Amino acid sequence: MRVLVIEDYPPLQKAVAKGLREAGYAVDVTGDGEEGLWYATSNEYDVVVLDLMLPKMDGMTILKRLRAAGRPCHVLILTAKDTLADRVHGLDAGADDYLVKPFAFEELLARVRALARRAYCIKNPRLEVGDLRIETPTQRVWRGKEEARLTPREYVLLEYLAMRAGQVVSRTDIWEHVYEFNSEADSNVVDVYIGYLRKKLERPGRPPLIRTVRGRGYALGEGP
Repeated sequence: MRVLVIEDYPPLQKAVAKGLREAGYAVDVTGDGEEGLWYATSNEYDVVVLDLMLPKMDGMTILKRLRAAGRPCHVLILTAKDTLADRVHGLDAGADDYLVKPFAFEELLARVRALARRAYCIKNPRLEVGDLRIETPTQRVWRGKEEARLTPREYVLLEYLAMRAGQVVSRTDIWEHVYEFNSEADSNVVDVYIGYLRKKLERPGRPPLIRTVRGRGYALGEGP
């Protein structure tokens, strides 16, 4: 999934971005409130991690403008403001979650995973499509009783398709949700990684998991 981190403290910004990337997420970062709003309104993000005290434009203003514009991204406020009134104000303004600094990165990651699932109306951390099983907290994947070893990028692509199981997902949608804003990947990178997944997941005598829908994109499992 694709995450935007708007945080102006460089060590924390770098640490959060590094941890999310190691978990397989595509991550865009900025420490500038105005630039953060531009990113959030110009791209599709599954989750925005938002500090409140930012230069040029504060986080609460960003949040209110995102909601006024009807942007559907899930927002996790990450801030040192820890009073009950602060938390209530943030949630009432449209935030989906609120985490106080200092925090454990494992908790931040768990909250990001939960918000990413919520974006696709999925509550169960286990995703199942036919005999494919995905455990999102551990990022482990099975086809039947056999575990498939995926790279972080392969896993994120599969998870995104599984979140939209049965739907045709265009290459553009995949690009916008799985790759970073400044990615220099080749235009055929989506097709290449679909090929990697097929090699690791398809089994002789079993129906294909990933279907190519000519001119439209890819679908995981049964669908139109």
